[in-house]
Amino acid sequence: MPERRLVALAGQQNAGKSTLFNLLTGLTQHIANYPGVTVEKKSGSYIHEGQTVEVVDLPGCYSLTSYSPEERVARQFLLEEKPHLAVNVLDASNLRRGLPLTFQLMEMGVPIIIALNMMDVAGARGLEIDLDALSKRLCVPIIPVIGRKGQGGDDLRDAIATAQDTRPATLNYGTLEPAVEELQALLADEHALRDVSARWLAVKLLEDDSEAEKLLAERLDNPHPILDRAHRLREAVPGPESASDMIATARDQLAADIVATCINHTRAGHVPISERIDRFLLNRWLAPLFLIATIWTIYQLSIVQGYQLSELTWPVLAGGRSLVAALLPDAGFLVDPQLRVLGLWMVDSALTLLNFVPIFLILFALIAILEDSGYMARIAFILDRILHRFGLHGQSTLPFILAGVFAGGCAVPGVMATKGIPDHRARMATILTVPFMNCMAKIPLYTLLITIYFPDAKGLMLFYLSTLTVIVALLISKLLTVSVLSHHETAPFVMELPNYHLPTPVGVLRRATDRTWLYIKKVATVVVAVAVVIYVLLQFPGVPETRQATYQARAETAIAQFYETLQGNPNLAAVPDQAALIRLLNRATDYASAQEIAATPERSAAIDARFLRADPAFAPFFVPNGTAQDRAAAAALSDLVEARTAIRRTLRRDKVESSFLGVIGRGLEPVTQFADFDWRINVALLASFAARENSVATLSVLFDQDDGQNLPLEARMGAQQAAAGHTALSAVALMLFFALYPPCLATVIMIRTQTHSAFWTGFSIVFPTLLGLTVASLVFTTGSLLGLSGLQTMTAVYLLALAALLIVALPKPWLRLPVRSSVAEETS
Repeated sequence: MPERRLVALAGQQNAGKSTLFNLLTGLTQHIANYPGVTVEKKSGSYIHEGQTVEVVDLPGCYSLTSYSPEERVARQFLLEEKPHLAVNVLDASNLRRGLPLTFQLMEMGVPIIIALNMMDVAGARGLEIDLDALSKRLCVPIIPVIGRKGQGGDDLRDAIATAQDTRPATLNYGTLEPAVEELQALLADEHALRDVSARWLAVKLLEDDSEAEKLLAERLDNPHPILDRAHRLREAVPGPESASDMIATARDQLAADIVATCINHTRAGHVPISERIDRFLLNRWLAPLFLIATIWTIYQLSIVQGYQLSELTWPVLAGGRSLVAALLPDAGFLVDPQLRVLGLWMVDSALTLLNFVPIFLILFALIAILEDSGYMARIAFILDRILHRFGLHGQSTLPFILAGVFAGGCAVPGVMATKGIPDHRARMATILTVPFMNCMAKIPLYTLLITIYFPDAKGLMLFYLSTLTVIVALLISKLLTVSVLSHHETAPFVMELPNYHLPTPVGVLRRATDRTWLYIKKVATVVVAVAVVIYVLLQFPGVPETRQATYQARAETAIAQFYETLQGNPNLAAVPDQAALIRLLNRATDYASAQEIAATPERSAAIDARFLRADPAFAPFFVPNGTAQDRAAAAALSDLVEARTAIRRTLRRDKVESSFLGVIGRGLEPVTQFADFDWRINVALLASFAARENSVATLSVLFDQDDGQNLPLEARMGAQQAAAGHTALSAVALMLFFALYPPCLATVIMIRTQTHSAFWTGFSIVFPTLLGLTVASLVFTTGSLLGLSGLQTMTAVYLLALAALLIVALPKPWLRLPVRSSVAEETS
């Protein structure tokens, strides 16, 4: 008996596999992805009877064919990792549905025990299961458990500890049996295949399983004789059914026979509670209302309330930033040390992502509740027929909602939520179109431009933008699925409606924290690294020395003015030289930062007291008090700070203009001029690639104001853009480009994580860029030629897009489009 045992947890979705995994492993869990695919790998361990048992929760699947990534991953793990044991989790209330997978596990020769979960649900349905008879029919131990109540865990651990090796099972495939035996004999003679069940492999070859053929090609020098014989045997199958259909029928008939002999239904004719609920929730007229209410609730709790919660956590993060700032070299009067600037840049990048953690915790908890309760499958059932017209899946609904169907979502959780879409083509289409939604970070730029150019039509313009992005996403999805994604595999749409279950708080909390932690690890680290690249592009090569000398002269003048103002003031003794003056400015900055996150007057007073104690000489310059000399000192410092801020702002703008990114912005003008973008708009759009919020922040720097002015950005930008000849039509082109703009850095990284493809990651950047620039250029050029106003142009664009949507969505019987096969199996 090995001291360490590897146990695979196998079963169908909604059989309670994850609940049993948590029951066995407790808190010792690790989540990652299987190499090369996006399928989640969850493993954990526990110690029992002197054995360390490592449990791997295999992806939920209905079979062990090579059709879906989940099935391939599960089968590959069993073949290559060769676990000591497989625990097959079955839903006791729907045993017939799970037994075909059990037969395949037994055929592979993997020692198994069966965890018969949801015994309470089976009992409530009047199902009396003869466990001894079932164990004898399957020749494997049967352990009854109720995972969500924690019952049966000890018995399951005992069974795992004492499980023995078994021989591969032999199922009778009727008229196909001679063919199976012939192939089995051929495969058994191959030494290179000794570690694989010949019986299982023979059945797979008759099923025309591509992965089985690939296995032969890898192991055998000349696999062609066996492959040719398998092909001939498949072709020789009598009757209209294919070999794979006959094999599936044989498994189903055996499952039906076992259920008939081992289960006594004492409440025949009784309507299960899940079916009663579905009659209400899936009612033709009520279902859309419940769906909208559910989506609205998710949106409100995760995005709206979660965002408000992040406002509470932000002071904590800001406090951390202040702590890091205190550890870095002090700021200079005009130019800060590079280590300080870079350090704070990276901290700010990381904090931007960490500020989303409350949203993700709520979001993932709600998703876990929907999944565990069984309603997530119902959402796909309700919307699949509509979304399928655009190449999407019913489960594409939630990603779009989270990304911002209602203005204010976030594309990162939207892309993450595509993980559960089983249809690969629809999943890719969803991933590539989710960024078109209106995330929270797009709203500031929309608001800025609408305020400047459409003050009398704010609501209408925001409505256009909010709904236009959804229309465009559906049209683009249709375009992608009939072009670049047309060769991607698509799964048959077998829709299962599991029983309703009451989610457990522990399970929901654990899944929410696991998924959030995965987000933090996979995204935050990479974002910080890429932020360094953006930093370099914005900081270098820097301002020429001649202009630096000019800024330095302005700084010296401001400092001289400060000292001249304070002549005769006793507080001047605290700043005898420029070194002391810089320390004073830094302490004043620290004081302002501390007061900024002080939530109450009491805390503000405590901060005043702390600075008065720590810096009695400097405090009169920034802590409010009543003496005339102190007020004069504070006024002098305020003037100096204002002058310093103005010089630093001008220097920062000059640095941006002189930077690599600024040069790129000017270099793009020949291309973007057709959309009426100048170099400043180009730089703002380039900077927003790191984070959408950067667009407005960069514009604030580039559309600066003169000394002595105190105008809001919309006034400054509006006046300067009008002077340069830009109009509301230019704003429409910019907003359309921004709506179709490539996803932000965090979303791109998430797309890379979800697709595991450099090509699709690059495509997610290049395609929207070309699309957005083309649309913006066409709209601006056409609108200018026709003499349309900004509002007229936007209305025309919206109506054209809506017409295209209706043309695509309306049924086209003359084309005889293939109708998707939807099978709704309801557990009963």
